[in-house]
Amino acid sequence: MSSMKTIKRRLKSVVSTKKIMMAMDLVAAAKLQKARTRLEASRPFTDEIKKLMAAFGHCEEAGEHIFFKPRRVRRTAYVVITSDRGLCGNHNLNLTEKVLSHINAGKNERIIAVGLKGHEYFHLRGKNILCTYPDISETAFYEDAERIADFLASLYASGEVDEAYAAFTQFESALTHVPRVERILPVSLCLETASKAGGTRYEPDVHPFIDHAIPMYLSAFVYAALNESSACEQAARMVSMKSAADNASEIIGKLTRVYNRRRQASITQEISEIVSSANMLK
Repeated sequence: MSSMKTIKRRLKSVVSTKKIMMAMDLVAAAKLQKARTRLEASRPFTDEIKKLMAAFGHCEEAGEHIFFKPRRVRRTAYVVITSDRGLCGNHNLNLTEKVLSHINAGKNERIIAVGLKGHEYFHLRGKNILCTYPDISETAFYEDAERIADFLASLYASGEVDEAYAAFTQFESALTHVPRVERILPVSLCLETASKAGGTRYEPDVHPFIDHAIPMYLSAFVYAALNESSACEQAARMVSMKSAADNASEIIGKLTRVYNRRRQASITQEISEIVSSANMLK
């Protein structure tokens, strides 16, 4: 049975841990607000870029461009966006498991890991990791997205990969996060969107326009995915820290009750011993 000294030491440790969890909860909440601001600012731009690329469906020449024309798939690239740190619940695990199931469906993978947790997960499973980008998943700049997009475009243009996917967690609310694996390359042409832009003309040719539009499209897509994942990471960490603080409060309550019972029993025993000693002296 634990002594009062041991219980008191453990109680002090749990109280200290609770303070840390509460502080991390507040930090995650503040970071979530910033992440949501960046996310809401990037979504309209990304949506318009996607519509622009899909609108090329009305142009037959666009379908022959290297970034639009489908190939026989032999190798597939995955841009997997996870966090660099833990303490965010199942945020990383849900996404990496979804990517793994996608890879195991017959894909010959080339993984671009954005975030150390994704690198660790796929490295332990012997997957082919081309490169890793640490320290940008939480607060990414557009320049970071451009760097990743340029590398991805060079892989596809050189024939190193035949298709590319972005794996990220989509932010819907503070409690709802959806892991997604979306194809980036080759670009999908939408006939419905293309019909609305059917009157568009490209001079002298559509291919130079596409050559300039593709880097912007890839950078915008990757940047939006980084912002989505960052918001989900902070929301998941905030929820995890809140749950940990609540669990700590429950443990503190239990330990306090145990300590008080032990203390009361000790006092009662001491009083009994004093009364017994007094009676013996009479």
